[in-house]
Amino acid sequence: MSVPDITPTLLSEGKGKPVLLAGAGLGTGAKALWIDAVPYLQDFQVVGVDLPGHAASPASTGPFTMAELAQGVVAMLDKLAAAGDIEAGAKVYFAGVSMAGELALQLGLDYPDRFAGLGVVCSGAKIGEPSAWLERAETVRNAGTPTMVVGSAQRWFAPGFIEKHSERTTRLLHTLQNADRFAYAHCCEALAGFDVRDRLGEITTPVIAIAGGMDQVCPPEFAKAVATGVRQGSSAVVDSAAHQAPVEAPEETAALLRDFFLAA
Repeated sequence: MSVPDITPTLLSEGKGKPVLLAGAGLGTGAKALWIDAVPYLQDFQVVGVDLPGHAASPASTGPFTMAELAQGVVAMLDKLAAAGDIEAGAKVYFAGVSMAGELALQLGLDYPDRFAGLGVVCSGAKIGEPSAWLERAETVRNAGTPTMVVGSAQRWFAPGFIEKHSERTTRLLHTLQNADRFAYAHCCEALAGFDVRDRLGEITTPVIAIAGGMDQVCPPEFAKAVATGVRQGSSAVVDSAAHQAPVEAPEETAALLRDFFLAA
């Protein structure tokens, strides 16, 4: 196991403002996923966080756990501050979708003093079954990420969204197709090993859990379970979204995050 290297993507200017780390899930990239929401997050300096081997982040060199991924994010944050790219001492928030939503919970467990608020978007304390993730890891390792495009398109978006917003969906699906297959497999293995349902009560950082009303991967019950399990939790549902709320309903998703974080 090893700590993966995470490369940040500056999605908005605003040094001196609170920092929002915007994380993307398996098969997606932070810029492709969050760029439509950025105009509604003007109270923050928004920094995109890509999973290993996805978009800006280099491929992982070996398997990693969610805890090691969280360690990589904090190391990235330290580098940003040391380089002067973000204001030293600025409040930092993290909002992640799907696997990055699980990462938000891991950050809450391991680094409670580093984040002023956490957003768990279209995610949960456990997603899927370990055997299914390990099977997917093997498939992608052998056959590549293009094998996931059709199934992901069906799971990610609400009915009719692809037809209405082809440019947005194409951005995400291209990120999936271009993701490093070995790093994708490592992500699947990390997902297989993640289940913090019995540890939510340890999280003291304020958490908002946002679900897509049509999400079959992480239905609204997942968000409610997170919100009721942590010490300071709230949940909300974006009715029009499925599994990629920041791209499906950018204004509504951004408003929920902004209002919660600024009040936290």
